[in-house]
Amino acid sequence: MAENPLYDIRDERFISLIVGSAALEELYRGCRWAEGPVWFSDLNCLIWSDIPNDRMMRWSPEGHASVFRSPSNYVNGNTRDLQGRLISCEHGGRRVTRTEYDGRITVLADSYLGKRLNSPNDVVVRSDGSIWFTDPTYGIISDYEGHKAEPEQETRNVYRIDPVSGAIVAVVTDFIQPNGLAFSPDEKRLYIADSGSAEHEVPSHIRVFDVAGDGTLGNGSYFCSIDSGNPDGFRFDVVGNLWCSAADGVHCFAPDGKLLGKILVPQTVSNLTFGGPKKNRLFITATQSLYSIYVKTNGAQRP
Repeated sequence: MAENPLYDIRDERFISLIVGSAALEELYRGCRWAEGPVWFSDLNCLIWSDIPNDRMMRWSPEGHASVFRSPSNYVNGNTRDLQGRLISCEHGGRRVTRTEYDGRITVLADSYLGKRLNSPNDVVVRSDGSIWFTDPTYGIISDYEGHKAEPEQETRNVYRIDPVSGAIVAVVTDFIQPNGLAFSPDEKRLYIADSGSAEHEVPSHIRVFDVAGDGTLGNGSYFCSIDSGNPDGFRFDVVGNLWCSAADGVHCFAPDGKLLGKILVPQTVSNLTFGGPKKNRLFITATQSLYSIYVKTNGAQRP
């Protein structure tokens, strides 16, 4: 493959995952902090968040970008449930919500043990219908991405919402600032980023946990570290490679945790998702912009 300045290849395995001639396309510019991309295959569009501008945006392959929702209650991370409904983490409301087919908003979680959540950040849905989300304090430390307030939770937790009862359980409580999270393609492991190194002298890493049949987590261990900035959002491809946001672009890690290579992006990357008809188009939110680039693998997320 001819040398392409977009790529920083660390392992030959990365070559089989990237398109050497592909361009990094800037699809939209005008955000203050772009986040939370989610692909809607049935609607053929991408939804993402522009947190400080208190809005959500929509992009279609025809090249048209428009406001999807404003105000958005400072929505950050987004995903879809098994029925295709939008699940969102609101900094402003300090809650996790679901957008119904008719546009109504249903609150799924806004408190734990009688106290308000911090500011839900990122969210994923497992194939059993359970909803898992992280709850750092980024949305309440200032008025820029939410509403400044004192945290009511003693710790920054990762939670699971039961698909039947709706009960909320803290599954991990020892993170500094839990951020992005994603299940392995077989859903036997849950990976969680800790971005606390932005404020504390702690590692900039992603941890991995075994998922038990009852929804509890165990055997937590180190998976990988980000060598540029902090890990934020990430997704898996179908063979188990982890594609993670970083200050200098998107980092791709093999299932064994080895860094395979990077896609270099001119702005700090916050999050990403696979989309397009074949889920082989990587959509990247990075500071002010929405980017995309085609790859030779396919995303593992559902639906």
